Amino acid sequence: MLKDFAISIVRTLQERGHKAYLVGGCVRDLLLGREPADYDVTTGAVPDEVMRIFPLTYAVGVQFGVVLVPLPKTDVASDVVEVATFRSDIGYSDGRHPDQVRFSKDPREDVERRDFTINGLLLDPVTNEVLDFVGGRKDLDAGIIRTIGDPERRFAEDKLRMLRAVRFAARFGYAIEPETFQAIQKLAPQISQVSRERVRDELGKMLTEGRARQAFLLLDETGLLHEVLPEIEAMKGVEQPPQFHPEGDVFVHTLLLLDKLPHPCPITLAWGALLHDVGKPATFRVAPDRIRFDGHVDIGVKMAEEICGRLRFSNDDTDQILALIDNHMRFAQVQQMKESTFKRFVRMARFNEHLQLHRMDCQSSHGDLSSYNFTREKMASMPPEIMRPAPLITGDDLIAAGYLPGPLFREILSTVEDGQLEGRLRTRDEAMGFVGSEFPRGSKTGI
Repeated sequence: MLKDFAISIVRTLQERGHKAYLVGGCVRDLLLGREPADYDVTTGAVPDEVMRIFPLTYAVGVQFGVVLVPLPKTDVASDVVEVATFRSDIGYSDGRHPDQVRFSKDPREDVERRDFTINGLLLDPVTNEVLDFVGGRKDLDAGIIRTIGDPERRFAEDKLRMLRAVRFAARFGYAIEPETFQAIQKLAPQISQVSRERVRDELGKMLTEGRARQAFLLLDETGLLHEVLPEIEAMKGVEQPPQFHPEGDVFVHTLLLLDKLPHPCPITLAWGALLHDVGKPATFRVAPDRIRFDGHVDIGVKMAEEICGRLRFSNDDTDQILALIDNHMRFAQVQQMKESTFKRFVRMARFNEHLQLHRMDCQSSHGDLSSYNFTREKMASMPPEIMRPAPLITGDDLIAAGYLPGPLFREILSTVEDGQLEGRLRTRDEAMGFVGSEFPRGSKTGI
């Protein structure tokens, strides 16, 4: 167990004459009665001493006093404990890394360089003593996110801390202390200096940690939303037809949907939910009958593709996010779909995410779940061999029948599969007879 391993590291360091404590988020979570995701140790031992004491280590950040100690006999990348030397940091020219690091023997000096008071607590797991030099326990009890020391200085050191303040406040249901909040509002434009990958990852955590709606409200209030996702800010005030969206504008609808994300939540579903209506502001118009968003799906897919590229999403994640946006309106037609169309629809990769998005979309607007229920019930009634039957014919069969390979093969095989999915074609002979009649060799449509 990682917790026991982290405690053993602290104990070993102490036995070798070094001060050592658990530090940061793991202490915060333990005091809140939560299970920490990882464990960090801070110590007076310098990296060379740590590596002598623990021969199996990864020197990932020795210049900053950081050494990773892996849990023995495990191949899991997350099963490591970060051991960092007490230090003070001097200068942050790049807005992320200290220009100079000075190792220290004083744990107080180390704590004073950290981000928020609730993350600045030290715990001696051997004695259960908590060291609090910055008022972290008081802020934990009061539910407050407060920087350690001057907030503008803390955010200047690492601009990502502004997003982290929002995430922690949302995650724990805390308030951001006024001076800290004002500093975020003032410095929000500087978030552009943070790498897009780090911004993406922080936003992803906001979306998947269970309180996404509150996180995006805070992003909006601090001015960070305007800087990192102006396309979402543009949803504010964009009215929708009340007969389908009694809840309000596109921004309100999107926030309601975020409130319904499952926990844990696939990252692609979370981003698909956030961006599913991103094309509506650009396509808003008032028609004689009602408000309309003609083409908002196609526009939304293009906008989401730009956002995914901007935030450096992987190709696989991008493809799934775009598929969620591209298909989210198709559920309105499921009860009228041909059998072949329905079966192809529900055979899409990770279809459960599409289904979840549709359910949340309905629950956040008109509340009509008839298409959702129809889809679930019909899928449940179809065994796999009906949903995805073995092909009746292949390209080899077409070649054997005298057809020359070419682009039309795909159309022939797809048309035959449609007949199979709809129950009109049941055998290979029926399929080949159909091909001969619909795609005769030598005709304009044949090969």
